[in-house]
Amino acid sequence: MHYSILLSIYKTTNNQNMILMNLADWNFKSKLEKYLCLLLTLVFLLAGVGNLTAQNEGEAKIFKAGAALSVITPKIGTSINGNFQEGFTQHIHDDTHARGLVLDDGKTRIAMVTLDLCMIYRETVDNAKKRAEEYTGIPVENMMISAIHTHSGGTACAVFGSTPDPDYLLFLEERAADAIIRANNNLEPAKIGWGVGQEPSEVFNRRWKLKEGKTFTNPFGGEDKVRMNPGFENPDLTGPAGPIDPEVPIISVQSLSGEPIALLANYSLHYVGGTRSGDISADYFGMFAHRIGEMIGADRQSPEFVGIMTNGTSGDINNINFGGPAPKPMGKYEKMAVVANKVAAEAYKVYQSITYHDWVPLASAQTEVTLGVRKPDAAELERAKKLIADAKDPLLLKRDELYARETIFLNDYPDQKQLILQAIQIGDMAITAVPCEVFVEIGLEIKAKSPFKQTFSVSLANGYNGYLPTPQHHEWGGYETWRARSSYLEVNASNVITSELLGLLDKLKSSSVTSR
Repeated sequence: MHYSILLSIYKTTNNQNMILMNLADWNFKSKLEKYLCLLLTLVFLLAGVGNLTAQNEGEAKIFKAGAALSVITPKIGTSINGNFQEGFTQHIHDDTHARGLVLDDGKTRIAMVTLDLCMIYRETVDNAKKRAEEYTGIPVENMMISAIHTHSGGTACAVFGSTPDPDYLLFLEERAADAIIRANNNLEPAKIGWGVGQEPSEVFNRRWKLKEGKTFTNPFGGEDKVRMNPGFENPDLTGPAGPIDPEVPIISVQSLSGEPIALLANYSLHYVGGTRSGDISADYFGMFAHRIGEMIGADRQSPEFVGIMTNGTSGDINNINFGGPAPKPMGKYEKMAVVANKVAAEAYKVYQSITYHDWVPLASAQTEVTLGVRKPDAAELERAKKLIADAKDPLLLKRDELYARETIFLNDYPDQKQLILQAIQIGDMAITAVPCEVFVEIGLEIKAKSPFKQTFSVSLANGYNGYLPTPQHHEWGGYETWRARSSYLEVNASNVITSELLGLLDKLKSSSVTSR
């Protein structure tokens, strides 16, 4: 009978217009057959309308998430980032990873990736994003890729003595993209929640003000009023030169049945360290990711649960209290474990009280800003060249010689640099991303002025443009302000960046309100 053909067409096309056209063209053997086909058509039309309405309503409210890991461990014998002098990989203490999370609200997909690296070139990140977009369709503007700032990861950016292996940079492009692609492949209906805890015991401002009349000579022959890591019980100190941010924001994603998919946290702590020379390690960031998986009972899952720790605004923050007595020495990796356990415990406490949402709106906004480069003048360049010429060791072991070489490098830099700034909305929470080692005051200001209920910032995201002190800190001086490939943006850069980020947050908030 024709209605059997009709059923087949309906199942394969779900196109009511096609059914009606075919019904008009077919020749029927009897009135009964015609009536049956008419009746069946009406049933199909009504069911189709109902299915399409339900589908459209469901698509508007289905939230999906997926996560994945990709190994980025460098080869033994290649460069390690994070030290003044070149170091080389001798042993793998723990594998380093790209940790990816993709979120989808039915209209917008967002990808966030952390790389267990000290820092990474924008060019490498841009290439990774393009590759991921080809496979997933996620716009590059909706991707955030950040480094965690371990000082025991493979070199992905030339700073001081470290030189990246070109083959490793290509490898990173592929593996960073793979983390997004694989996370996208793992997308499933999910629920999401967030919250914020406090862990003040492991964050201290590492910049200290010196007493009136006391100064510290910098590598360029000038005198600083602030000193980084000034030593314990130093009588020349008056107090920290800035605040701390003890918050531990977390985002938790679960399947609809409650299986953990990923947990992303943020903490404003530079890094911990305490590795053996030549070891590759993801520092406390990697330990946190493993520990939080154990705590929530997700360490033996398939697909694999992904724990993620992003670096907050920690350009002037470490976990050493120079205002107290020197602590007892600890063994290699012991302090990392202490910090990871504390922060994971606080994250777990927040995790236990999270309210989950079956659907939240997602959005991303991005802009590119142009900032000036602090370049040496003729006299500074001549001084630097003389220091290099007079150096007795080609490794440039002395501090002033190292900065002389940096001065020569920066002389060849362009007069301006372009930076990507980004803001991401997840419900009534927002994330900002900056390609710098951001001072904590900047992150606190963004949190205070953000139009969203909860906001946190990710440093070292979408490239690397050195430290980001405030103009006041530039006036005081200190290591983080010393002109080098690790600190070269114009003095007013933090004000420009803060203003732009707040503008992006306002844009997201306005769009969110308008779309309701």
